[in-house]
Amino acid sequence: MSDARETAIRQHIDTQFESTINELCELVRIPSVSWPAFDPAHLHTSAERVAELMRSTGVFDLVEVRRAPIDGQEDMADPELGHPAVIARRAPKNGAPTVLLYAHHDAQPPGNDDEWDTPPFEPTRVGDRLFARGAADDKAGVMAHVTAVRALAAVAGSDFDLGLAVFIEGEEEWASQSFGNFLRENKELLAADAIIVADSGNWDVDTPALTVALRGACAFNLRVDTMAHATHSGMFGGALPDAMLATIKLLDTLWNEDGSVAVEGLTSADIETPEYSEERLREESGLLDGVSTIGRGAILSRIWAQPAITVTGIDAPSIANASNTLTPSVTVRISARVAPGQDPNEFFEALSAHLHAHAPFGARLTIDDVGLGQPFLVDTTGPAVAHMREAMAAGFEKAPVDMGIGGSIPFIAELVQEFPKAEILVTGVEDPDSRAHSPNESLHLGSYKKALAAEAIFLARMNASE
Repeated sequence: MSDARETAIRQHIDTQFESTINELCELVRIPSVSWPAFDPAHLHTSAERVAELMRSTGVFDLVEVRRAPIDGQEDMADPELGHPAVIARRAPKNGAPTVLLYAHHDAQPPGNDDEWDTPPFEPTRVGDRLFARGAADDKAGVMAHVTAVRALAAVAGSDFDLGLAVFIEGEEEWASQSFGNFLRENKELLAADAIIVADSGNWDVDTPALTVALRGACAFNLRVDTMAHATHSGMFGGALPDAMLATIKLLDTLWNEDGSVAVEGLTSADIETPEYSEERLREESGLLDGVSTIGRGAILSRIWAQPAITVTGIDAPSIANASNTLTPSVTVRISARVAPGQDPNEFFEALSAHLHAHAPFGARLTIDDVGLGQPFLVDTTGPAVAHMREAMAAGFEKAPVDMGIGGSIPFIAELVQEFPKAEILVTGVEDPDSRAHSPNESLHLGSYKKALAAEAIFLARMNASE
């Protein structure tokens, strides 16, 4: 693609940027939280607005709001439907490839309003940042797709050859409960040669990144029982192992002294990582002075390529309700991260075997409510990856880095299953200060403008690659 066309794309993005931000703000003002305790009507409003934005590009043959049965209910007479999603399609011409654009229009709950410096659903500019729930995750991703398509049409003409498909999900923040059924019901419309998953982030506000590795997930409840009922701690303490003691001793076996995982059978991946200092980790994570880091090896290897185990919740007597009794039963929630390359079922079996082998005092263990998510490694040898790297370098005027994420995007495994030949490009607009899912979530506007240009240039390159 010519430098003149790339320049024209950047100029279009620049002249339309304030209008783009205004449309983003309109979308953010819709409190489209997908969690059950929130009004689902807002998700319908949000989906309709996204559909309007897609229609406004003037390039799609079809734009619709659709729903699918929650996964597992597809054969029921009256299945529960998932939240509304937006689907769009434009057929390719003259042998051109097709690109699927994915993002999600639902948002996380705002949490405690008192922890926000600005109203969570009233977008507020402070310096170079736009603060609001969903501003970065992921309504900026939605608008990135809209803006990139508009820019391509403005520069190449609305009769361009590139095929486009769009899937804007409405329940990503609530476990994508109908994702599999939605893909299967709309597989023909969503089929593509390359898929942009705009739900990740960049290395920093000036440096773009392609996310090439994601850890998988393994979560479950672990119940520890030692007695049939509570007993007086004065009468039996020192002779009976209460469940709290057994749980503490059992959990302690999961980690080595340095905090690295001590479970046999959990593997690590060999991933090249950029330099990342302990000082940057402390600054970005809020680690308290005097508290050491945990684990072994390079910091990013620990976060991206090694397994991790966290206790995220505990059901036991609260301090307010504590009495002088030995606790008969304790339940904890285990949330573990699976390194790329390991099957999460294998991971779960190894972790479960470890727990049962190390149960102290013969304590009885029960594991339930198991949730597994596949890790992901990108094949970086395909032509779409090369086009994206070149587009990012052009949009940001800086070479991109390949990075991993310690978290998971479980639905990517379903995309791979349904579209095994498609190249999957995990991109995004977040940066280390975006605080997605936390109070004071924000979007860096300067970085966002560069990301818009990068995606538009990528589409233009794909349009010219037939």
